[in-house]
Amino acid sequence: MLSTMEVIYIFLIAGEMTIGIWGNGFIALVNCTRWLRRRDISVIDIILVILAISRICLLCVISLDGFILLLSPDIYANSELTNIVDAVWTFSNHSSICFTSCLSIFYLLKIANISHPFFLWLKLKINRVILGMFLMSFLTCIIISVSLNEDFWDPFKVNHKENITWEFKVSKIPSAFKLVILNLGAIVPFVLCLISVLLLLFSLFRHTRQMKLYATGSGDPSTEAHTRAIKTVMIFLLLFIIYYAVSLVVTSSFLIPHGKLVVMFGGVVVGIFPSIHSFILIMGNSKLRGAFLKVLRIVKGFHKRRKPFVP
Repeated sequence: MLSTMEVIYIFLIAGEMTIGIWGNGFIALVNCTRWLRRRDISVIDIILVILAISRICLLCVISLDGFILLLSPDIYANSELTNIVDAVWTFSNHSSICFTSCLSIFYLLKIANISHPFFLWLKLKINRVILGMFLMSFLTCIIISVSLNEDFWDPFKVNHKENITWEFKVSKIPSAFKLVILNLGAIVPFVLCLISVLLLLFSLFRHTRQMKLYATGSGDPSTEAHTRAIKTVMIFLLLFIIYYAVSLVVTSSFLIPHGKLVVMFGGVVVGIFPSIHSFILIMGNSKLRGAFLKVLRIVKGFHKRRKPFVP
């Protein structure tokens, strides 16, 4: 019998998965439909589609892991299934962080006004730079996921027959240990993303301050747009930092007392970022926002045309 906390956890995970799949699926569908219709797709469209797909996989794995944890905890004894879940979770988690970093750098190069020669050179080569980062990120995710195979970790296993106590301790931590080590591999794209977002915030703050000095009125539309952009970027930065920190805690939950509660709480928190950020991307992209509002108008018109049923 599930406790009240466990039932709430299942509803929260299912809700996050539904919202996240809807939002990310919408992003992928709009971009793919546009590509099929016009036979033209940009680098940013490719990044958005792959990022959306990786986040859908991530949300599905988080939900599956949570359901297995509560409904069939004995399945965790099956190391083969655990390895598959770990590999898919690591791949989708790393790809989400790496492609988020690519997206942040793209927006930095497109929006920020920085006069440094290196930044100007990157801005001129933006498509090549982003595409190169994208391919490197994808290959890195594949390599890290493959390294989750047990055979890869054979040289690091310790087997002292004369020391039973040490053997027992080691046998309990290899899964958590390798996941913590592998997830630390995402620290490079995480730091790159932080730097690009902070530089973008600095540029937006500076530009907004300059516009306020020269604006004729207090309600200047351009100034208000930049202020909204600053708030959006700050929300993204906060969610991204929380997501990465909690994901590290969740992967090391086997080493923490009351690991089940840590996984439950961490799973809910980790699922917030890939779910909410999809709608931030939709509202921040004119093409996606237009398609989203069009869908809302269609749904609203459908409900208006429905006649109430009178028995």
